[in-house]
Amino acid sequence: MADREQPVTLRTRKFIRNPLLGRKQMVVDVLHPSRPNVSKDELRSKLAELYKSSKDTVSVFGFRTQYGGGKSTGFALIYDSGEAMKKFEPHYRLVRYGQATKVEKASRQQRE
Repeated sequence: MADREQPVTLRTRKFIRNPLLGRKQMVVDVLHPSRPNVSKDELRSKLAELYKSSKDTVSVFGFRTQYGGGKSTGFALIYDSGEAMKKFEPHYRLVRYGQATKVEKASRQQRE
């Protein structure tokens, strides 16, 4: 668990306020020179702290680590409320964050 103490720098760019979907959306650059990667859970808590929001209203996805390591880039959505997140966020991402339960069905049934 010594990795969590290593410094991580977050930079946001292409910040857009989207009032129709009730969220802020941005590209996030994560600098982590002494770590192989940063967990999405840790990123959610850092972004929530940075933008004075709840961790439950932050969604992060699409992170790619640059060749050679040290920098990752991905996308973040910070919703204004939990209701907006439940309304607009895809179900599989809500399942990832523990805000919905996965529907257990056979793959044949899901196609129909």
